[in-house]
Amino acid sequence: MRTTLTCATLLLALGCGPALAQSGELTIWSWNIAASSLKSTVEGFNKKYPDIKVTVQDLGNQPTYDKSIAGCAAGGVGLPDIVSIENGEAENYWSQFPDCFVDLHTLGYTAEDQKKFPDFKRTELEVGDKAYAMPWDSGPVAVFYRRDFYEKAGVDPASIKTWDDFITAGKKIQEANPGVTMTNADFNGDTEFFRMISNEQGCAYFAEDGQSITVNQPKCVDAMTKVKEMKDAGIVSSADWSTKITNNTAGTVATQVYGGWYEGTIRTESPKEGGKWGVYLMPSLTADGPRAANLGGSSLAITAASKNKEAAYAYLKYTLETNEGQITMLKDFGLVPSLISALEDPYVAKGQPYWGDQAVWKDILATLPKVVPSRGTQFQSDAEIIVRAVQTKYLAGGYPDAKAALDDAASQIASATGLPVK
Repeated sequence: MRTTLTCATLLLALGCGPALAQSGELTIWSWNIAASSLKSTVEGFNKKYPDIKVTVQDLGNQPTYDKSIAGCAAGGVGLPDIVSIENGEAENYWSQFPDCFVDLHTLGYTAEDQKKFPDFKRTELEVGDKAYAMPWDSGPVAVFYRRDFYEKAGVDPASIKTWDDFITAGKKIQEANPGVTMTNADFNGDTEFFRMISNEQGCAYFAEDGQSITVNQPKCVDAMTKVKEMKDAGIVSSADWSTKITNNTAGTVATQVYGGWYEGTIRTESPKEGGKWGVYLMPSLTADGPRAANLGGSSLAITAASKNKEAAYAYLKYTLETNEGQITMLKDFGLVPSLISALEDPYVAKGQPYWGDQAVWKDILATLPKVVPSRGTQFQSDAEIIVRAVQTKYLAGGYPDAKAALDDAASQIASATGLPVK
């Protein structure tokens, strides 16, 4: 047995790891469109590895998290070979169960491999010299808009450079299109606009090293202030995920601001609206300010309980580290690649029929290198619950200003986590 393991290690070190992964079965846990996109890569993977059977189980988002955390707590019992993990929740896993997932370096993941992905995608997946997961999709923020509603109001999206421009345009669009709201936000269940604008401005809940709380820093205050200004201007209506989709199809919203993965949601959920939608860059706080942020995105991790780790790693390498795998998911379901080389794929530069032949992926993916890394830390979920409640109170007039609101949020997060406020 010792000799066998030594030979296997040598083969991996020499880059021959896939030779050990020619057969076996793999099970993957994922959710919704993410699960569908993984299924779409199996045919291409099996051309290279015909004897590896891949089964993708669509458990739903929250059940995937709940079941995988429970499996880690039980020492790996019942876990699949590969788990889909959202970046914002990643450090919850590593901090609680550092032995639940494989350090990908032990399977051949090198520094050269890591450099194939942008820094902001790796921030929450690597701890010290360990790499617990490989970056999958990302969420470069884009503004998805209805061309017809904008045109009727005489609004050129190219003229919208600031969030104040966005507010002005929203008022014009709503006036010209009765019954249409400029945009939607899930004020009751999310902080998406606050997080997008904060990330754009280089501010986050926690410092880059994850050791202090920064949610009440000036740029975060500016972001929260702007969210309230948009709401008070009457250009944002409250809507949860499913209501946003309904509004898109019904033609009662002019704009959705989200991570690039939302392209697939609009295209697949509102197929009859093809040709009516377009994309432009997110506005900034100032005319010459940054116009790039990230919202969402996931990774794939191999469980320590897997009986076929080499095969699992071969699947990760194909699906996430080749243009073929990444572009397949982009074409079929709008899953935005994190792989830097995918930006140069010919498909990215092609006009997309649904989007009025606009080369939307060229525009969206061009922002990836400009995104500022943002640490979620193992306390992200706790912090999000607190900030969400504070945002609700602030938008209802419960604080004199955004600084007071976020000072309160920072104090509550400090009490919950034990971390200092920077």
